[in-house]
Amino acid sequence: MGDESVGDEFDVVVVGAGPAGSAAALAARRAGASVLLLDRSDFPRDKACGDGIAAHALDVLDELGVPDAVTGYAPLPALRLVGPGGGAVARALPRPAYTVPRRVFDARLVAAAVGAGARLRRHAVRHVEVRGDRVVLDGVLAGRAVVGADGAGSVLRRTLGHPPNPDRHLALAIRGYAPALPGPPEQLIVTSSPRWPAYAWSFPIGDGRANVGYGEVLRGEPLTRAHLVDRLGALLPGTDPATVTDLRAHHLPLSTHRPAPGRGRLLLAGDALSLINPFTGEGIFYALLSGALAGAAAAGAPEQAARRYAATLRRRLGTHLRHSSLAAWLARRRRVVDAAVRAAGRDDRVYRTVVELGLGDGRLDARTLGMIGIGLSAWERTPRR
Repeated sequence: MGDESVGDEFDVVVVGAGPAGSAAALAARRAGASVLLLDRSDFPRDKACGDGIAAHALDVLDELGVPDAVTGYAPLPALRLVGPGGGAVARALPRPAYTVPRRVFDARLVAAAVGAGARLRRHAVRHVEVRGDRVVLDGVLAGRAVVGADGAGSVLRRTLGHPPNPDRHLALAIRGYAPALPGPPEQLIVTSSPRWPAYAWSFPIGDGRANVGYGEVLRGEPLTRAHLVDRLGALLPGTDPATVTDLRAHHLPLSTHRPAPGRGRLLLAGDALSLINPFTGEGIFYALLSGALAGAAAAGAPEQAARRYAATLRRRLGTHLRHSSLAAWLARRRRVVDAAVRAAGRDDRVYRTVVELGLGDGRLDARTLGMIGIGLSAWERTPRR
């Protein structure tokens, strides 16, 4: 693999062992590649996140041979969405979701990747060098292809010359754990009229606790921890911020500003590729799917990995990403979101479209746009005091 020797060489090296990285390792192993999976932390480890696992994420894991990622956690059959104006819709999800703390979920995926034959090593990558037919990491590790699944602050992304997402395409959220709200278990998302686009969430885990948090899109001004916690308490009136533990903030690079998915033998997946739904902040389904596609492309023909990966990613998610970006653009107007909530409350098909767009790989359709438009027209015809 070249003249200059390095310590260890693999077909595929995956940097970052979150959901995107573990999925990449699993997919590359299924293709017969030797795989090294790197992470700067030991597992299990916490990760600031909403912990929501949508049904589409489980579909990807089933395809990767991991059917038990949410075993032992109760299904959440319903979602309640509160609009900026206070209107709400609560309906059964097309398929149940789950809340699994990332300390558990990620460790399960890493164990599955190791069980499939990937080698796991604790290592923080700092330097990346492309040398002909291989990519060398920190002068000591080499892969015929490398998948960067190293999150919002990705070293691999910087190597490819892509800066972090700019304001308006980057959100900041704070997450903690609190006593679950009373009543039937459901995912709760409460959007905020002040500071829009912004929302709080409460996702029950099933053990008496819920993952709670608040996030908003950055607009060029610094946000303090106190501000984020105050907004969480204001939007979730049943949750006392004093009872929230393990508060951690994290950035969410939104899919409205994605870099190129790779170059040559270097690929990006998950948060490193800014694959966060701009409508809901969901990222685990995107991470798993992009990781699986990246791992397969890296294992198949490393010298053409980026080209093959870009093509499969475009086929699988391209239309959805365009539609979710359009939805995010439309949703900059709070009245559009309120109209969508009202339409989803009147029509189950619209509700399903909104859910699929925000939690999976759905698309906008004429029916949904039409009903939102009707709702907007009715609002504009309503006399104002």
